[in-house]
Amino acid sequence: MASAPQETAAKPREEWTGQVGFILAAIGSAVGLGNIWRFPGVAYENGGGAFLVPYLIALLTAGIPILFLDYAVGHRFRGAAPTAFRRLGGRAGRWMESLGWFQVTIAFVIGLYYTVVIAWALSFFVFSFDLRWGDDPAAFFTGDYLRVADPGFSLDFVPGVLIPLAIVWIVAIAVLAAGVAKGLQRANVIALPVLVVAFIILVVRALFLDGADDGLNALFTPDWAALGDPNVWIAAYSQIFFSLSIAFGIMITYASYRRRRSNLTTPGLVVAFSNSSFEILAGIGVFATLGFFAYSQGVAVSELEGLTGVGLSFITFPAIVSQMPGGPIFGCLFFGSLTLAGFTSLVSVLQVVSAAIQEKFGLSTRRAAIGVGSVSAVLSILIFSTTTGLLALDVVDQWANNIGIVASAIFTTVLVIWVARKGPELRFHLNALSTFRVGGIWVLLVGVLGPVVLAWMLIARIVVLVTEGYGGLPPWYLGVFGWGTVLVLVVGAVVFTLLRWKRSPDDFTAWPGYPPEPARPAAQKGARS
Repeated sequence: MASAPQETAAKPREEWTGQVGFILAAIGSAVGLGNIWRFPGVAYENGGGAFLVPYLIALLTAGIPILFLDYAVGHRFRGAAPTAFRRLGGRAGRWMESLGWFQVTIAFVIGLYYTVVIAWALSFFVFSFDLRWGDDPAAFFTGDYLRVADPGFSLDFVPGVLIPLAIVWIVAIAVLAAGVAKGLQRANVIALPVLVVAFIILVVRALFLDGADDGLNALFTPDWAALGDPNVWIAAYSQIFFSLSIAFGIMITYASYRRRRSNLTTPGLVVAFSNSSFEILAGIGVFATLGFFAYSQGVAVSELEGLTGVGLSFITFPAIVSQMPGGPIFGCLFFGSLTLAGFTSLVSVLQVVSAAIQEKFGLSTRRAAIGVGSVSAVLSILIFSTTTGLLALDVVDQWANNIGIVASAIFTTVLVIWVARKGPELRFHLNALSTFRVGGIWVLLVGVLGPVVLAWMLIARIVVLVTEGYGGLPPWYLGVFGWGTVLVLVVGAVVFTLLRWKRSPDDFTAWPGYPPEPARPAAQKGARS
């Protein structure tokens, strides 16, 4: 009989090996494709240098506070998003769990198409050696490479996308299967320093190109009148919000792997400011390069097209690489950096899904990784490696990010602060061992300012999508791939919530590291809060 407890005891919960491992993994998640191809263009279109004012305010009033909220929820309740929210909700845990599964389904959908962009970057890394895109990168990208067809659904697979996509999925599954310390942490410890070094080399090279100063002037010359435009402030909050990987389960899951007695807020500040620093570095590198391109074309930077997103990375940059001295080396650095930045973010997105499945169904790390990865890989290949993949990717990304993630953040802040009334408890948890203490204003920022700004963003975006459509695409197509994506998120959350747990999340003996240490009585909090 004495051996029975050992046979039924759960394995110790996986943990990061230390604070540095966690910080590198969190930075790797935050620094992704959007830092390189989204921030420079958003800043340029929204006041240039003046955009840094609302950007910094958004970082301090929404980005960092909600990042702290994710950390506090994951670390205190020791689980992936569904587990953590169920425990947080107490008697209402069942429907709070559905919020966690809503975040998991968002991560699942994002993982399906995020891998495809990494596969493109990997292909263009190889293409850089011989400048295979030739004199017309736009025709090469949409025609020769992607073979873009009219809107619809096709099973006409594109070998140039399918092969690198399969490679990305195999590597991603291997990293997930290796676990938190040996997989995720090790991948970030290797990839993140390589990314930073490669990108710094790229930026330094760009600064010495002819016309680089024109590009930097275009980016940083402030248009102070833009600060009076509400859309500029929405753009700033949007950029901060999407860039920090908050409100769709990543930081909740990552924080749950931290040791019980860990500093939470100081690493959070390191992650937030490291992410913003990389965005500014990316802006310098991208616009110095665009300045050279404008100089070589004999036009102003303002006359260039394709300054953000897919067009910037896979059309404009190849055209620049073809014209600059040492172009193949520059191309390898750029697309290599894009691949690494995307991959470190990808594994964090997939870990959200894998961790939730592990906990709900009692699976091992390896079985969950292989199961989640295999299903995701098949769907990713079927939908996004075909001739209609580019259009589907663009639409799904628009709805998953601007509707799904923003709605998730609104529900999270309102339910945690106002419905479950966990603000004071989570604030105390953040302050218990952290060197940077958060005051009562943190609860106000998360519970009042955050939901108000996010609701404004969500309503404004829905109005535009409903009244104006998107990208000139047919309404039926937006209904299937756009609003259909939102339906998948909701249905997925409901279905997984209704499924039975293999081990109850409320059974303390089955979950090492849970329950959390009780919060001190309110009368004792004053000295440390």
